[in-house]
Amino acid sequence: MANRHEAGSMGSWAPRGGGHLPRPVPPRGSGCFCCAMESGVRIYNVEPLMEKGHLVLIWDDAREGTGGKDKLVLEFTFTKPVLAVRMRHDKIITVLRNRIYVYSFPENPTKLFEFDTRDNPKGLCDLCPSLEKQLLVFPGHKCGSLQLVDLSSTQPGTSSAPFTINAHQGEIACISLNQPGTVVASASRQGTLIRLFDTQSKEKLVELRRGTDPATLYCINFSHDSSFLCASSDKGTVHIFALRDTRLNRRSALARVGKVGPVIAQYVDSQWSLASFTVPAESACVCAFGRSSAKTVNSVIAICVDGTFHKYVFTPDGNCNREAFDVYLDICDDDDF
Repeated sequence: MANRHEAGSMGSWAPRGGGHLPRPVPPRGSGCFCCAMESGVRIYNVEPLMEKGHLVLIWDDAREGTGGKDKLVLEFTFTKPVLAVRMRHDKIITVLRNRIYVYSFPENPTKLFEFDTRDNPKGLCDLCPSLEKQLLVFPGHKCGSLQLVDLSSTQPGTSSAPFTINAHQGEIACISLNQPGTVVASASRQGTLIRLFDTQSKEKLVELRRGTDPATLYCINFSHDSSFLCASSDKGTVHIFALRDTRLNRRSALARVGKVGPVIAQYVDSQWSLASFTVPAESACVCAFGRSSAKTVNSVIAICVDGTFHKYVFTPDGNCNREAFDVYLDICDDDDF
């Protein structure tokens, strides 16, 4: 089998007419070479000349050794692009555009299950990390639905019996499970509402409103104890919602009016974020909860693709202030890696 090599430096050279040229790394002896593209790294076999496939590489950072090759412990090869990878202590999930594979992990990885999915160009999927629950969730075959599979209740090599939640009318855009796997949150491509469902009963628990204008949601995340939820979007705003005590969330002023028409009722009944903060609107970001410094103070971290790091602290009464800002790309040089 062809050996895999790490990318190295070839010096700088430019193509005719300007633009960016792929940076190939030559094969050391017979084997393969890799080519760093703007969209990722491609690896080719030399004889015969063909693309080696799409790889999932697993490193053990605690393993002794100084180089990346010394810490490489597992390699999976696929014929189609891998859009997402999810891991827990005993399983690894790889998400392709129309299929999801489940493998045992980490000793002697074996394929346990595979699921055909609806067209899933974003590789949407989430996996519960809890020792008590092995729940996997991904977009269902029906538009706007969620498919949930309990991986512990099915024998390897047999077909599973997933169940479905009809969450939205439009295509699913974002999915997240809480730590225990008891609640799943989702949003559609409309990006105005986030709905939470009980994974056991499939009942809707609460509906949270991000806003009234359509938006692309980048991320939804629960706090460790499921007391709060945060969400980021292309509007450049990170919203924070209360889950344990939903009375902390803001309501529409029309809620005090009383009975309203059916068109307005959807806005009146929704719960709005208790706090929010802004990041560069032109820069996609992910958000998550940080460690709490006190019982009444919580923090949310936003990491943006423009290289900026944002940390905000908030209190249950809705006060939200920036505690830290940095440019993480400037912390160290590429040579340090």
